[in-house]
Amino acid sequence: MNIHACQSRDHLTRRTLLRGAGVAGISWLTPLSDLLAVDAEKAPSGKPAKSLILLWLGGAASQLDTFDPHPTTKIGGGVKTISTAIKGVEFAAGLEQTASIMQDVSLIRSMVSKEGDHERAFYNIKTGYRPDPTLIHPSIGAIVCHELPEAKIEIPTHVSILPNQWPARGGFFGAQYDAFQVYDPKGSIPDVKARVEDRRMERRLEGLDVVEEAFAAGRVANLDSDKTLHQLSIQRARKMMTSDQLKAFDVSQTAASERAAYGDTAFGRGCLAAVRLIQAGVRCVEVTLNGWDTHANNLEGQATQVKILDAAYASLIRDLKRFGLLENTIVLCGGEFGRTPRINNVGGRDHWPHGFSMLVAGGGFAGGRVIGATDPEGEKKEPERPVLVENLHATVQDLLGIDYSKEVMTPIGRPMALSKGEVVAELKA
Repeated sequence: MNIHACQSRDHLTRRTLLRGAGVAGISWLTPLSDLLAVDAEKAPSGKPAKSLILLWLGGAASQLDTFDPHPTTKIGGGVKTISTAIKGVEFAAGLEQTASIMQDVSLIRSMVSKEGDHERAFYNIKTGYRPDPTLIHPSIGAIVCHELPEAKIEIPTHVSILPNQWPARGGFFGAQYDAFQVYDPKGSIPDVKARVEDRRMERRLEGLDVVEEAFAAGRVANLDSDKTLHQLSIQRARKMMTSDQLKAFDVSQTAASERAAYGDTAFGRGCLAAVRLIQAGVRCVEVTLNGWDTHANNLEGQATQVKILDAAYASLIRDLKRFGLLENTIVLCGGEFGRTPRINNVGGRDHWPHGFSMLVAGGGFAGGRVIGATDPEGEKKEPERPVLVENLHATVQDLLGIDYSKEVMTPIGRPMALSKGEVVAELKA
């Protein structure tokens, strides 16, 4: 047996050894067979998902005005409700299209975060970790691209559409795993076409080759190709500029009726582009819908955003299903936290990380289920069946066939697990 190969494939963590002990009892002292048994138990059933779409409701959507209304209580805030495809489950009015597809979607009403500040909470929801001054954790999209590399694609495998000030980052995996940022897909992608005619561009590239040769030979002072990824970045950029796969970003190529189904909004176009990018082979796409931070005039502010979200989200799920992509594409939709049961003096709701909502669909997630519940009187902070942010991350990674407990070595020599959470079994199909 090649011991070095085993060590590079799986770093044996304390968690792994404890699991081995729990499965095999006293016989765990024969580690090889028992660890293989543990791996078999951890393996997800069926084929793992291949891709991930993240719809971020930036500013924090109010669970009480979207997916967890309590209309007849003192915390209801005047919201009106509608029935959904899940018997006995209601949504806020304005989410009619989303309500009609809930047989394909599950709802978590008990997400819990320990962060109530926008920046820190966004870091937490995107990485599964709380901010740490000693390192930057990779976002879930970066983890997926790192663990599931795609060799055939010529465009970035990690894309952020309409990013806010906290886009997904590669963290200790490196800047090459940062999300490629684009804005409203109704326009062309900037800086991917040459600004000069072909022959002049060829001469520029010939001149660049001279610099590259000197760079590779170490004759250019104070430049380290291993640290700057200079040549790799140039190669990727040149390949992307001439790739037909760039057309996936261009939603103008779709029928007008298809664009209209998503809504005539930047977010709607972003969701349509997300489907096209997944079709092209992109691993992870995040689309952000900002504007949910309603510290004042909450009812009207949330209703405006709900209208944008409803058409785009429902159309995205329908199209993924129509194209046969939903079964291997995970879709998460939610904000960085929720909003308070109490309505403040200016008709707004403030920050509330103690029980907020998240929609999960596709890629091995069950459809038509509701996990957890919040207090209809708004007195209890702790929801029923709380789901921690890190546990959602572990579940997503598990459904993608990623060993979420795997430890990787950071640049400073610190072992760090991809996730410190545990799988939420009730969410799996």
